[in-house]
Amino acid sequence: MDGACLQPILPPILSEFQRLRCRVAFHALQFRPEIQILGLRMVERLRAWGQPFLAYHPGLVRDTLAYHGSAELFQDVHTELIQYRREQMIKQGIVNDELSVESHIRRENGSCPLMPEEVGLLLRAMGYPSNTIIYVAGSQTFGGQRLLIPLRAMFANVVDRTSLCSKMELSDLVGPETPLPPDVFKMPNPKSEEQLKEEWNRAGPRPRPLPPPPDRPVYQHEKEGWYAWITENDKEPNPSPMDLRMQAHRLLWDALDYIVSVEADAFFPGFHSDGSRWPDFSGLVIGQRLYERASSRTYRPDRKKIAELFNVIRDDMYHPKRNWILSAREHLNRSLSEEGLIRQSLLSKPTSFLSHPIPECSCRISSVEITKPIKGKDGRILFGGEPECPKWMQSARAEKARTN
Repeated sequence: MDGACLQPILPPILSEFQRLRCRVAFHALQFRPEIQILGLRMVERLRAWGQPFLAYHPGLVRDTLAYHGSAELFQDVHTELIQYRREQMIKQGIVNDELSVESHIRRENGSCPLMPEEVGLLLRAMGYPSNTIIYVAGSQTFGGQRLLIPLRAMFANVVDRTSLCSKMELSDLVGPETPLPPDVFKMPNPKSEEQLKEEWNRAGPRPRPLPPPPDRPVYQHEKEGWYAWITENDKEPNPSPMDLRMQAHRLLWDALDYIVSVEADAFFPGFHSDGSRWPDFSGLVIGQRLYERASSRTYRPDRKKIAELFNVIRDDMYHPKRNWILSAREHLNRSLSEEGLIRQSLLSKPTSFLSHPIPECSCRISSVEITKPIKGKDGRILFGGEPECPKWMQSARAEKARTN
C-alpha cells in the first residue's frame, strides 16, 4: 500500500492509542476494594471536622536524597546513610556524578526537597490559619518524626494515617500473616576464666586498673536500630524478613495516602521529580488531580525560586517582613494558575504524560467553547485545544450526575 495513503489515518490512530493509555492509567488500574473503602473512610473522617484539609507529602525518601546529593541537609548518622546509598548508586551506574557534592548548592538549584519547616512557613505566608488540617502522606519520612516538629508547632491539626485509623483497621487491611521468628538481641557467651587470663597476659604491663563499673542492661535500641550497622560495619546488611514485610506494608500505606491526597482540598508536594526521573508519589498525585479536577488547588512550587526566597530570611525565618510574605504568596498563586500548568507541562512531558495528562487525556463537552491552544517552543500543545468528548462519555457523565 502506498505510504502516502497512510498519512491521513496515522494521527487519529495515535490519538486513539493515547486515549486508551489514559483509560488504562486512570480508570482500569485501581486499588483493591478494601484499600479504596478504607481510604475513602479516612477522607470522610477528615471531612467530618467541618473544614477543608490539605495533604502534604514531604518527599523525604532516602533514595531520592541520595540521587540528588542532599546529604548535608541532615546531620549525624543520616548524612552517612545517604552517602552510603549514593555510593551504591554510583557503583550501579544509576548516578553519574561525584560522591561528595555541595548539598546547599543543589538546594539552591531546586534539586533537593523542601524541609517541613519551610513548607510550614510557606503555608503561613499563604494565610492558612493555625487550625488548618494537614494530612502528612508518605509511609516513611527519612529523618524521623523530629523533622515534623516545626510543622506541628505551627499547625495544631497535623495528622496521618495512624491518627485516622485504628490498629485493627490497618491490621485487617494487611490480612493474616505467618509469624516470623523473633529477632531478639542475644548477649555474647561469657568468657571462661582461662580466656580472661590469656587476654590479660597478652595485654602487657599497664597501670593498676580501677574496679569495673556496675553492670547495666544492654537495651535493644542500642544494638538493633535500623542504622546501628553503620557504626559497626562498612557494608549495609541484607534486609531481614521483618524488613521485607515492612516494605510490603508501606506499599499499602502509600496506597491509602494516595487516595487521601487525590481527594484533598489542596495538595502541597515537598518534592516531585519534575520530569527528571520516572514520576514519584507527588508527581502521580498531581497528574491524577489534574485529570479528575483541573481546577483543583494543587501547588506546583519552583523549588529554585523558593530557595532564593528563603536565602533572604535564613537568619530570621520566623519573623519575615511583609514584602517577603507577599513575594512568597505571589509565587505560590502563580503555581496554582495557568502559568504553573505550563511550567509543569514543559518539565514533565518529555518523560511521561502521567504527571501532566492534558491535553492528551482531556476533552470538552459540546457546550464548552474551544480554548485557544498554547504551544511550547518545540511546537507541542501544552494547554488548551482539547477535542470534543465522545458521545458515550457525555452520556455517561450525564447519567452519573443524575445518580449523584
